[in-house]
Amino acid sequence: MNSIVAALEEVAAGLAAVIDGAVRSDALTMTDDAALGDVLRAGGEVKRLVEALLIESVAEVEARSAGLRDERFTTRQGCRSTNELVQRSVGVDAPSGARLVKAAKAVRRHVDTCTGAPLPARWPLLREALLDGAMGLDGILAATGPVEQAGPRIGDADRLRADAELATHAYGGDLSGDLSGGGVTSGGGPGATAEDLRILSHVIVTYLDPDGAEPAHERALRRRSVTFGATKDGVIPVRAALLPEVAGQLRRLFDAYLSPHVDGPPAPGVRFTPDESDSGELDPEGDGFDTEWEGLVPLDSRTREQKQHDALAAILTLAAGHDETPSLGGAAPTLVVSVTADDFASGTGWAHVDGVDEPVPVSVANHTACAGGIQRVLFDEAGRIVAIGTSGRLFTAHQRRAITQRDRECLIPGCHVPATWCEIHHVTDHARGGPTHTDNGVALCWFHHHTIDTSEWDIRMTAGVPEIRGPAWWDPQRRWRRPRSVCSALAPPG
Repeated sequence: MNSIVAALEEVAAGLAAVIDGAVRSDALTMTDDAALGDVLRAGGEVKRLVEALLIESVAEVEARSAGLRDERFTTRQGCRSTNELVQRSVGVDAPSGARLVKAAKAVRRHVDTCTGAPLPARWPLLREALLDGAMGLDGILAATGPVEQAGPRIGDADRLRADAELATHAYGGDLSGDLSGGGVTSGGGPGATAEDLRILSHVIVTYLDPDGAEPAHERALRRRSVTFGATKDGVIPVRAALLPEVAGQLRRLFDAYLSPHVDGPPAPGVRFTPDESDSGELDPEGDGFDTEWEGLVPLDSRTREQKQHDALAAILTLAAGHDETPSLGGAAPTLVVSVTADDFASGTGWAHVDGVDEPVPVSVANHTACAGGIQRVLFDEAGRIVAIGTSGRLFTAHQRRAITQRDRECLIPGCHVPATWCEIHHVTDHARGGPTHTDNGVALCWFHHHTIDTSEWDIRMTAGVPEIRGPAWWDPQRRWRRPRSVCSALAPPG
């Protein structure tokens, strides 16, 4: 045992010398691409071998901790369990310790009670692949997990055949050879990743346990859920366990919303590229706005998670107004947002969303009634209802189609959310006399619609055509411009 410790201490000293000579001296940053790739591959091999040693050591700890409590190895070390000993010895957290213990059970060799000789491991060939450095902790768990989850529905013979196939895959071999003899065929190719092994293991389970898929699906049906947490810091956490087909459909909708064009969203940032025909005048036509804005791309600072939230909000808005959405109380499901008339008029204060305990800023009420499925109710100080948003203030289906045909996409430059996904915004608010007419409606995505009052983007209508003026950071001259999508829609064919 002393020789093992000495060898490990020598390896640790060598690695420390490498770190001092290559990392702390910044020599690693000076390596070329090929050398850096070699460092990653060599480091991965060392990691896998160290994990193999740790797993085998944990398996031995488990073997020595199987007797009476006072006689257990863990007890003599002052620990309640193998996991606690691993945490203290290796310096990992409890979940990582549990993973090491789980992997140890897959490769642990029990002892024949009669002869004292070690018996084969439960996964003998995967154990050899682990000791050879062909896989590490993640690999052994990914390979054995799906089969072990199937339990007794997969017999010993089939499990050993799966062991051979998975080990061959781990070594980089193909699976075309005959593996019935339990051997491993290495094809000399690159070794499989942990994800590759997990996928293959699921495929094997599908063939070996064809009746297991339906019970698994039944379990999934029972576990499916969407739950709402308590409001905290202005947001409501949502936890969901979606069925695969539901999650897949939601992802496709997110992709369609976030990447409406095949070539992806435009590059972020603001770029000013003068047109060759630009005369240098701010308003050459004298009409108060400029249609030349090639290269102006506003910065979208939203994270993908935030964009997915906004996409979900748009999806819910569309679903609420769809003809096939079930009715509630004899009408389409309608979210009620209430606010006092004074707060709504002043633009300050709080509003209340039906079903949500915590109040929301009154600015939320400024845009809610523009979309179907949401209704705004105004109260006076005594609690009397003084105004109700009615369907008369909503754009009809014909008006929506006309506006989406004109605007093509969200009116804010650089935002390419299709107009069919957008909400229709009253340029002059309906409560302030703005008509529900195509001359007063523009297409804005959910995000820009709900931030239009605070984002420094200005919109006006001139003879029924929308014009937009951006913030100073986007256009220092703050000129009125016709959106490019509107210009292309109004341009004569040819």
